[in-house]
Amino acid sequence: MATREALWGYRNRFGDAFGRTYFRRFGPGVVSSLGIGTYLGEPTPAVDDAARESIGLALRSGVNHVDTAANYRCGRAERVVGEALTEAPVDRESVVVATKGGFLPFDGERPADPSAYVRERFVEPGIVDPGDLANGAHAMTPAYLEWSLDRSLDRLGLDSVDCFYVHNPETQLAVRSRSEVYDALEAAFEALERRRAAGDVGAYGVASWSAFRVPQGADGYLSLAEVLARAEAAGEAVGPDDDHGFAAVQLPFNVAMADAFTRRNQPAPPGADADGPVSTLTFAHEAGLSVVTSASLGQGDLAVEGAIPADVDATLAGETPAQRALNFARSAPGVTASLVGTTDPEHVRENVAAGTFDPLGASAFDAVFE
Repeated sequence: MATREALWGYRNRFGDAFGRTYFRRFGPGVVSSLGIGTYLGEPTPAVDDAARESIGLALRSGVNHVDTAANYRCGRAERVVGEALTEAPVDRESVVVATKGGFLPFDGERPADPSAYVRERFVEPGIVDPGDLANGAHAMTPAYLEWSLDRSLDRLGLDSVDCFYVHNPETQLAVRSRSEVYDALEAAFEALERRRAAGDVGAYGVASWSAFRVPQGADGYLSLAEVLARAEAAGEAVGPDDDHGFAAVQLPFNVAMADAFTRRNQPAPPGADADGPVSTLTFAHEAGLSVVTSASLGQGDLAVEGAIPADVDATLAGETPAQRALNFARSAPGVTASLVGTTDPEHVRENVAAGTFDPLGASAFDAVFE
């Protein structure tokens, strides 16, 4: 697991090459505000090799935040992350490794009959009950998440992960009520509190797509305030000191998908200087939660000239559209790190170089939306 000493040591090794606030507080220390994602790519040996090279290059270049999930590239993404960590000339303790559980993963390749695969691999052995499933492929019962965590540790070749996300819990809203989903999250958090006490996870959180971006009352909406309250209850139920390990939220955020900043869909935290609802980024910041952005380049759509509105583009630092798009995401108040995935070493170098430019200050970022 990442340690304070090793994280600060990584920062001291690379920090002078980057702009201000490139390294930001996370967990026991600090972490790069650019992280490498592992979502995209076909489940093939060729992509494995390219991803391993890209992750290794990022780790050697000043990126010490790696994000993956049990289901990414049919389980291959986690294996490649573990291999890259083993091969890279950096200590495991100097890297924040995050993974996710929720979607039922395939094993190395897409099966010809996914429904039969789920039945034979998950339902018949009793790993999940058919009633636990949403859309035939998502579960977040405590037993399933613990099973998923154990498999992730095996694939990664690690004893622990620094952050374990419940993956897209809003998926469960397709088959159960919002209050039932909150209850399920609390039960999941109690299981993760026990795994945190055992040293298997450093912290946990929720990785979402729509839950915290859509309006209150929308079908896919979840209240971050209620999710946090359920984590606090889980910590109180499991821990001896009422502490809890809910530390991070992951959500899409980019110049074309800025709802987490612009939409006021969360209740103001107690003591906050606000008269009404606040944005998810504001709530997270006031509550002391880290925010990690996914889709920071819009899966590549923002990495081309003209994709960023000209008036916004003019405010951002960077030599390429990709760098400016990353610096937009990193500039949002409350954002700890922005993820970007690639299997092209030249793109890794380009993305890392975005961190050599200073992000916008809070007032300058606000001005973009005026």
